[in-house]
Amino acid sequence: MQEHDEREARYRAMVDGIVGEWAVGKPPNPRAGSPTAKPSGFYRLTGWLLEYLLRHDAFPVGVHPMPEGMDSQGRIEPSFPVDFDQLLGNRPFPL
Repeated sequence: MQEHDEREARYRAMVDGIVGEWAVGKPPNPRAGSPTAKPSGFYRLTGWLLEYLLRHDAFPVGVHPMPEGMDSQGRIEPSFPVDFDQLLGNRPFPL
């Protein structure tokens, strides 16, 4: 259990940086009602990528569709593609 917690903490820090890079230049979610709100899909991508890393101990490659989501008002937010080859570039996976 401790090993899983340590992996999750290590991957969470990595995911925060990667998703932060993805978010650069994207407008905040207009439905959030705050100028400091994250872009639409930010939290879905964060959760998806963390789960992927914990399951595979490797970066995803190619384009992956993020799942549909719901905003805080219960409205559906559409799926969107993320090109991990472009997002990650030649970043090595830390062991």
